[in-house]
Amino acid sequence: MTRKKSVTLHDLSASLGLSAHTVSKSLRGLPGMSEETRAAVIKAAKQLGYRTKEQERSLAVENIPVFPHIQRRFKLIVTEHTSGKGLAFIHLIMNGLQETLSGYGHSLETVSIPQSFDQGETFDSWAEKNNLFYSDGIFIPPLLGAGREQRLLDLPVPRILLNFPPPSAKVDSVIWDVGTAIRQSVACFLAKGHRRILFIGNTKTHRGFRLRWLSFIEAMAEAGIDTDPAAHLTGTFPSKEEWIEQFSDRLQSTGATAILCAVNYDLAWIYHACSTQGKRIPHDYSLISLENTQNEFLPKLTRPLLPIRETGARGAERMLWRLANPHAPFEHTMLQGNFYEGNTVRSLT
Repeated sequence: MTRKKSVTLHDLSASLGLSAHTVSKSLRGLPGMSEETRAAVIKAAKQLGYRTKEQERSLAVENIPVFPHIQRRFKLIVTEHTSGKGLAFIHLIMNGLQETLSGYGHSLETVSIPQSFDQGETFDSWAEKNNLFYSDGIFIPPLLGAGREQRLLDLPVPRILLNFPPPSAKVDSVIWDVGTAIRQSVACFLAKGHRRILFIGNTKTHRGFRLRWLSFIEAMAEAGIDTDPAAHLTGTFPSKEEWIEQFSDRLQSTGATAILCAVNYDLAWIYHACSTQGKRIPHDYSLISLENTQNEFLPKLTRPLLPIRETGARGAERMLWRLANPHAPFEHTMLQGNFYEGNTVRSLT
């Protein structure tokens, strides 16, 4: 990596083929260029280690050394069964963490926590074996389960929770704002004339899943629409066949014109269930889904853009801030993303 002290604004602009004026405006958030150009400038600045004077002043105010003398070692905890859709969002978090930490000369290692401990192993022995007690800090992502999450939160090391915090949790947290993502989705449907919206998604297993459901109820209530929980598909089912049957029943009984897929795991089954009934999206049903990344099979899917990678980057910044400010009050940060209007929502107006 290029040393940060040697990188100037002119070096950065030359590497991008842009004027120094355009690069400076991009980094300061000023108008005058496309969002694609701004994103390219920000990415290049991070890769080259360039920081504006304002960024360096901000670091100084928060006691974070720009050029640290100690290389710190952090750990990201993942489950041993992380795969598929779950693996995608873990990779986004990890990329955001690594890019930011490496910019300060620090390193990140992933550590897999088992679903259960057997053959005499305990949580403490697992933590000891993986040197968690001697790390400079750990990052705790979603979907670990309440029990394992709490044990990690109880460790006597700096911790950043990349999730919605449980009540009274003594930890800094950073997470993408799914509540606003749901509200953006409902607002899009309403603007297109849809008022009979079917909510699809498990609401019981994780705090973020429950928040999506509560945000849906609130957004509908603000539009003057009552929400009957029994009219939506929010539970778990023993088989996909039963799920498809319940999905079909809800569509018919509610007369829904739009479907809000609140958990990305259900998207493929929504398409499958519609196709078995000879129904098409968006001709028969409009659809919005909360996807962790762009779906390669449905690139024009209307969806809120979840800032998952940015959550990792902000989580890394928050860890460095916590190390520099160990006695400051805990802070909880939610990152709001934009909204992409694709071609899966049909206008009824």
